[in-house]
Amino acid sequence: MTSFSPDSLLLPHRVWKVKFVGESVDDCGGGYSESIAEICEELQNGLTPLLIVTPNGRDESGANRDCYLFSPAARAPVHTNMFRFLGVLLGIAIRTGSPLSLNLAEPVWKQLAGMSLTIADLSEVDKDFIPGLMYIRDNEATSEEFEAMSLPFTVPSASGQDIQLSSKYTHITLDNRAEYVRLAINYRLHEFDEQVAAVREGMARVVPVPLLSLFTGYELETMVCGSPDIPLHLLKSVATYKGVEPSAPLIQWFWEVMESFSNTERSLFLRFVWGRTRLPRTIADFRGRDFVIQVINELFLFISEID
Repeated sequence: MTSFSPDSLLLPHRVWKVKFVGESVDDCGGGYSESIAEICEELQNGLTPLLIVTPNGRDESGANRDCYLFSPAARAPVHTNMFRFLGVLLGIAIRTGSPLSLNLAEPVWKQLAGMSLTIADLSEVDKDFIPGLMYIRDNEATSEEFEAMSLPFTVPSASGQDIQLSSKYTHITLDNRAEYVRLAINYRLHEFDEQVAAVREGMARVVPVPLLSLFTGYELETMVCGSPDIPLHLLKSVATYKGVEPSAPLIQWFWEVMESFSNTERSLFLRFVWGRTRLPRTIADFRGRDFVIQVINELFLFISEID
């Protein structure tokens, strides 16, 4: 990250240029976008230690199964620098209007926007956590029965590791169970604070972070990732044509095929021709990155982005 000058991070378009070794990529914007897409893919396929799937995702139950959280175990200095760089990427996405393909859970976006998490947020990513605590708090077992359960005074982190909550207690008892519940909830509400702070520090190099508090977590996600829907009217509004008229049969066939695509198929199409899986939020956010449709011959189209 030290190789980027402060001024380069404030550019309205591409922050770097890309050359893929062994590939004939002409970086008119597509190569840059593809490099961003590959970074996002590596973040979410386990190749880096920064993100983990939600507990609901591991258990295949509840909401947000396909979403990711910051790993509370990623606390080494090298991880902190990686989180800062992730923050830079988020800031670049906001400044340039180039969406990132990141599927972070809603509580992550809330914290990045400066909001505090609630118990409801915990249930959004781990549906069994709060009911488990309520079972301990409201259990009518006797003191002897509680001791027989031999429940450790630990809480599972979002990554599934057992975290010791107190040096004073080793096991949950009838007398300390209320304190256990309080400490367990407090831990889970704040277990990502260190990682969130590093990401916000990186974002601060590109955008004014204090202003993020004006937005909800969902609004921040939309600014960074664009809309998950791919409206064709928005794509058509920024399309330009070379060597062919918009009314030509070949163009009409193209848009008819796009109309028939599912949102997932449209996303894959954008990734192939444009290096993106989502569209910017508005026409203004395209900022000169036209969706160019050019006829190679009467049977083939060439589609690209021009910065």
